[in-house]
Amino acid sequence: MVQGIIIPSDNSAPVTSRTFESLEDYQRVVGGWIEAVDIPDLGVTMYVNEEGLIRSLLYNRRATFLWRFHVPQAHDARLFGDVAMVGLADNEGENTDLPSELARRLLEPGIYRVRTRDHGNSHWWEELVDRDDYIETVIWSALLVEMSPALEVRIERVEGVDNESSAP
Repeated sequence: MVQGIIIPSDNSAPVTSRTFESLEDYQRVVGGWIEAVDIPDLGVTMYVNEEGLIRSLLYNRRATFLWRFHVPQAHDARLFGDVAMVGLADNEGENTDLPSELARRLLEPGIYRVRTRDHGNSHWWEELVDRDDYIETVIWSALLVEMSPALEVRIERVEGVDNESSAP
């Protein structure tokens, strides 16, 4: 059994936790044959429908930008349909649980701040707007990097801030 999450392609549907026991569990989530998309920096594998584009599945904006932010060479790629996300495979090739810190970011409320700096500069600039959704913060960060490749971008969780006081 592997603990993971589902990122629906419907942006209004919440990200949910899920236990995966077999190949069929992944196939049910994505609606067909699976293709693995690794994000080594996060220690995760996303499973997508390998025919998502040709079957006209919905564009999965949240999964796409999560991938593009952490794998910059995928900046033109797009993912379609619902996505199953778990930890990277172990030495035996078996999936592992989604890293707990990432699961917390994706499933629990929190406030996130984006900091940027030009490559080689030591000073980080803080954005004026905090966001209350980790994936939306990643999407904004990926767009910043795509618009200005000379930027370094990092996302920080802001502790001790009331969710109601943050701007969207």
